[in-house]
Amino acid sequence: QCVLLYTADPAASIKRCVLLYTAANGYVLLFDIIGGSDEKYLYEPVYPKGSARVKVTPGYKEEQCAPALTLEMKKPVDLEAPISCLQTLQEDLLVATADGYLHMLHWDSVSNGRRAVNLCTIPFSLDLQSSRGPCLDLDGVHIRDMEYCTTLDGFAVVFDDGRLGFITPTANRLGVWAADVSDGTCVAVNNKYRLMAFGCASGSVLVYMIDSSTGSMQLSHKLELTPKHYPDIWNKTGPVKMIRWSPDCSVVMVTWDCGGLSLWSVFGAHLICTLGEDFAYRSDGTKKEPLKISSMSWGVEGYHLWVIGSTDATPVPDGAEGDEKLQQAGILQFQFIKSALTVNPCTSNQEQVLLHGEDRLYLTCGDPTQAHSVPDKSPSRDSGGSPLRRPSASTPLSQGLSTLLGHKHWQVVQIHSTYLETNWPIRFAAIDWSGQCVAVAGRRGIAHYSLYTRKWKLFGNVTQEQNMTVTGGLTWWNDFVVVACYNFIDRQEELRLYVRSSNLDNAFASVTKLHADTLLLNVFRNVVILFRADCSICLYSIERRPNPSASVELLQEVSMSRYIPHPGLVVSVTLTSVRTETGITLKAPQQACSAESILLNLAGQLIMLQRDRSGPQVREKDTPANQTKLLPFCPPVVLAQCVENVWTTCRSNRKKRHLMEALWLSCGEAGMKVWLPLFPRDHRKPHSFLSRRIMLPFHINIYPLTVLFEDALILGASNETVLFDGPGSSSLEALFPFCTVERTSQIYLHHILRQLLVRNLGEQALMLAQSCAMLPYFPHVLELMVHVVLEEEATSREPIPDPLLPTVAKFVTEFPLFLQTIVHCARKTEYALWNYLFAAVGNPKDLFEECLMAQDLDTAASYLIILQNMEVPAVSRQHATLLFNTALEQGKWDLCRHMIRFLKAIGSGESETPPSTPTTQEQSSTGGFEFFRNRSISLSQSADSIAGGKFNLQKTLSVPSGPGERWCKDSDSAENLYIDVMLWRHARHLLEQVRLRDLGCFSAQLGFELIGWLCRERMRVARVDDFVTALKCLHKDFLWPFPVIPACSINSPLKNGRCRPVLSSRLLKSQSADSLLNSDMDTTPPQVTTANHRWLDGLGAVSKELDSASSHGAPQTQEAFLSPLINKGEEYSIGSATDLTETSSMVDGDWTMVDENFSTLSLSQSELEHISMELANKGPRKSQVQLRYLLHVFMEAGCLEWCVLIGLILRDAGVIKQVVGFLDSPEVPSETVQSIRAGLIAVDLWASSDCLGYKPFLSLIRPQLLKLMEVPVEQVQPEAFQPAGASKLSEPPLLLLPRAEDARGAVASAHPLPLDGPAGANARPLDDTPQEEPEEEPLEEGSYDCTLS
Repeated sequence: QCVLLYTADPAASIKRCVLLYTAANGYVLLFDIIGGSDEKYLYEPVYPKGSARVKVTPGYKEEQCAPALTLEMKKPVDLEAPISCLQTLQEDLLVATADGYLHMLHWDSVSNGRRAVNLCTIPFSLDLQSSRGPCLDLDGVHIRDMEYCTTLDGFAVVFDDGRLGFITPTANRLGVWAADVSDGTCVAVNNKYRLMAFGCASGSVLVYMIDSSTGSMQLSHKLELTPKHYPDIWNKTGPVKMIRWSPDCSVVMVTWDCGGLSLWSVFGAHLICTLGEDFAYRSDGTKKEPLKISSMSWGVEGYHLWVIGSTDATPVPDGAEGDEKLQQAGILQFQFIKSALTVNPCTSNQEQVLLHGEDRLYLTCGDPTQAHSVPDKSPSRDSGGSPLRRPSASTPLSQGLSTLLGHKHWQVVQIHSTYLETNWPIRFAAIDWSGQCVAVAGRRGIAHYSLYTRKWKLFGNVTQEQNMTVTGGLTWWNDFVVVACYNFIDRQEELRLYVRSSNLDNAFASVTKLHADTLLLNVFRNVVILFRADCSICLYSIERRPNPSASVELLQEVSMSRYIPHPGLVVSVTLTSVRTETGITLKAPQQACSAESILLNLAGQLIMLQRDRSGPQVREKDTPANQTKLLPFCPPVVLAQCVENVWTTCRSNRKKRHLMEALWLSCGEAGMKVWLPLFPRDHRKPHSFLSRRIMLPFHINIYPLTVLFEDALILGASNETVLFDGPGSSSLEALFPFCTVERTSQIYLHHILRQLLVRNLGEQALMLAQSCAMLPYFPHVLELMVHVVLEEEATSREPIPDPLLPTVAKFVTEFPLFLQTIVHCARKTEYALWNYLFAAVGNPKDLFEECLMAQDLDTAASYLIILQNMEVPAVSRQHATLLFNTALEQGKWDLCRHMIRFLKAIGSGESETPPSTPTTQEQSSTGGFEFFRNRSISLSQSADSIAGGKFNLQKTLSVPSGPGERWCKDSDSAENLYIDVMLWRHARHLLEQVRLRDLGCFSAQLGFELIGWLCRERMRVARVDDFVTALKCLHKDFLWPFPVIPACSINSPLKNGRCRPVLSSRLLKSQSADSLLNSDMDTTPPQVTTANHRWLDGLGAVSKELDSASSHGAPQTQEAFLSPLINKGEEYSIGSATDLTETSSMVDGDWTMVDENFSTLSLSQSELEHISMELANKGPRKSQVQLRYLLHVFMEAGCLEWCVLIGLILRDAGVIKQVVGFLDSPEVPSETVQSIRAGLIAVDLWASSDCLGYKPFLSLIRPQLLKLMEVPVEQVQPEAFQPAGASKLSEPPLLLLPRAEDARGAVASAHPLPLDGPAGANARPLDDTPQEEPEEEPLEEGSYDCTLS
């Protein structure tokens, strides 16, 4: 076992090395290392031909080649006792021996420089001031482990009895010890944060700091596994074996006797542990043995951890051969990536998440090539470096949520290999404020990369690159890279600015000479702040010059040597506009343009220096701009302890001043803190007793890497693992899963609101919440706040003296989302906590009624589920009925279907379970048109079925056709009747208000059996009292224009339809129309269409058939065959009511044929005017389809008055003719005849006075009107209505060939025939439904349709 420690004397060419042999001997052997001559090198790098990295590079031999060395042994030193540990100092070597002595050996004069100190002579106390407390009895005790801390100037020691101590190596040598600890095993010190980490036999690590005032050891925090996250292993790890701080002092790695590795941040935030999850288990679930570690060390810059594993626990004897040792242990190298904030905490890095490994960068910003819509993303896209498109000033730096949260992937940038060849490893990295340019600095020089062009820029002159090294970090200012560097040629510290757009060359750089070494660098607006090795802070102003460079001027120097004991303790320096005093009002927001304060992170203590405004103030406008003298700074104030990172922004947002002007701190295991400004409300004077700011702590679940101020989000990164079973499962690396880095984010707003409410700052919480109410996840924030407080208080074992939930509930009521928030929170919480929740927020019945009043039916439905669990079924039914009626009224069909199920469940004794969510796809609620979309309609029907007279109506969708068929088992139950009554009531309500469109949607969406219901209501609510009002309502409901008459129509050749036959014959003789009509049409014998029964005979059997259909159980599946009716030459369309796909060539425009054959038709001007008027007088195609559908329904149900109205609005003379023909039947009540007669007279009078557009149509149907007037109701004979069309239909017209599906056989009749089947809403068998054919009429206006055959 040997340890090598080096020291170097710059004056001599001899390096000294110490080899310590095993503790049994107690000898120290010293060797001098003599370097070989300049020509002798063991290894030299070989570069490819043409490489710029040639041997002329300065310091090439010393840097790149491995020299040949010679060892020369000096006189050995005998310490006469086994050596327990040793530690190197600047000029001394400190060796602890097992006899309780400390030996100080001088490097140069070993023989006469040896001094020995007995531990018993060092006085130990609890602090250095009063030497109070019992002194340690150190008889027979020796030092087991020790480490020297430079910044504390002392040794952290662990004695072999487990006690911990700290020894100051001054002349009088004092020691302090930690009380109540007696199981220490090892120690490691953190020089940057002045922390001492002691490992204990219990498995935890105690991190101590030295109190600056008393000198006592104070426990800062503990590093230990928690039973919550590691339930299997947290107390079985064994003693801590080794602790290693990373080179940048930001993380610490711990290993135990049982094995495993665990990584913590400097103040105790847990990052990784290999004792749980995928590290501890194989993919088949079996547990792995953790890797036992005998030694570990961090690599350069902390990118690697080198580990020697001891797979065999048996100790290897000293005399064993080296080969055997190699078999016993293997070397593992773990790779790490770290945040750029650890070594380069500049402002621009705080706006983005930037991680860097040894050869690559990880960025969270969105891909700029996508953001700017660049079509080609290949790197060769832009050979000349095009200028970066910078976002406008209004674009927030956080880039918006879409790019930062839109995906979980990193943008990985590989660092240029040419730069890495000579400058590995990367020491600093910085990203610019827009997230599109990255600069890196390695061992020498810098390089930068544009995400937009995907190109690196390196120094063209390698000598310039090798002559500088970055010392204080680098950052971006606008388009400039700002670098604090050391110039090797001039031996001078410099501040350089390189412009991004130019070549990377000193000729384009702005250089400012500095007087001391720079340790840290940051930028605030146009000010650069430097922290120097002499503990002073310098402020420089930057101004852009016309040529591509900038001028730098010194503004101010501030000496901090009184407050900073060692310059290496300063972790970060930030310039900010945050300040404590000043009259903060909403009228005059902070002058964010001026840098107000300096924030220093001094070994975890956040110190603030503000401008001193106590002296006489000079108004800015009275002072010339070039003579402005900056105010001095006040003495520093400590804001917080244990601070790892600080976030602040120089941007301002008047709407979110709370978040933008706050200061955000990351505090390790303590979570985060925010220093929040408090504003008086409504321009009132602030309270004298109210502080201007408040520090609020809160815990988060991720490690924060950046804060999005406006978006109220924290972004971070976490280590995720993927299990794999590699082929070499016996190898060491196979013990570990594959690790990836995942992006994480977390909302923090609910934590802050809750903390403000706890402190009775509800007004501030309300202002803050209102400023964030537009965020997309703000409802989730309110839910989280209610949920967290509810869980804590409702599950507390102790009574809570001052519960917060009522305050939170009152706070949430200030927002319109209150009702949703409470119910969503309740449904995500277990039932046992509901009583506690609703005791604070109010009775769920009252909240349900509020939802109904606010017309928020979906939220009301959620409350209904809560009521169902908390109340008796009667209350649930009562509220469900209210909601059902409201949903019916508002046309919320999905909700209606849920409510039907809900009411059914309550009635059938299932009230203790919430209604199940439907699994079938619900129909959309946009109108009757979609009702057809769910049915497969066949337009091909076999000639056999037609010839047999069997009309096969079948619906293939299993939508129940009516409430009566909805449930088969207990269709007569009271629940079904209860639901049916409500449905009937709603249908009656719609019909009374002439809301036919809503009635159709209602029927289609809920499977309401409209025809059967209309049959029963035919002489009651289905009557029409006022034809004119109903006609106006139909026009409004279906967006149907009132017909108009052009001025020229009085002498138009088309008047009274004189030219229509000509037009139709021209159209139909055209080639394409002819071919279309004859394509795919089977001819059928026309005699099959003759009917032997009257249509109205079937009306009496409607209710019986409905009852029989519903009593059969499951809905009848019957096929609906609908055929297009070609009954008008001018208006040819295949679709009509069943043209559902809207994709055919005849879509949406019945004049397609005219458009296609315009050259062959050669229409005259007057004919074109007629065509355009026809199109202008038509409503939307969808409305036309819906009206045709309703016409079928009303015709089937025998509601002749509605048929007349729809015939009028469609201006379909055939409908009127058909209805007038039906009026001769004795089954038609006289009231109906009188109503139609009076209604048509009223329409005629109204048209004469108010709507002349209807006059041509009314004159067209004048024969029917006269017939209606002539025949008294009492004299109607049953024989007057006979099938008169049979003989006429036997001869098909010459113009058209009949279609096979056409039940009439002839397509030239001017009106739709009465329906042979229901219009889709009713699925009952109609095989023997009687039907009557009225006689045919000449071609008339406005009828194209589809009939059910």
